[in-house]
Amino acid sequence: MRSLTRRFNQFTAKLLDLPQDVVMDLPRVTMIGNRQLYIENHRGVLHFSSEALKLALSKGKLEVYGQELVIRAIMTEEVFIEGVIQDIKYIP
Repeated sequence: MRSLTRRFNQFTAKLLDLPQDVVMDLPRVTMIGNRQLYIENHRGVLHFSSEALKLALSKGKLEVYGQELVIRAIMTEEVFIEGVIQDIKYIP
């Protein structure tokens, strides 16, 4: 059933020319160099320090590692961080 729902959502996204991140509730990650990171569609901050950011997602979590990390803006489903970004991991 889950596979059928996923295929229907993908078909709908293509048919209506919608981004799949919107239809399938996936995170959208925009990175500028290794200095800025903008993440949309997260479900909350699990952990934050100057070396790590861990975000809950609807399906898994996202981990960002670096140095001198700072949250510049945080909203309900969006977060903008700056610093020296060294690693990003998506964990399903």
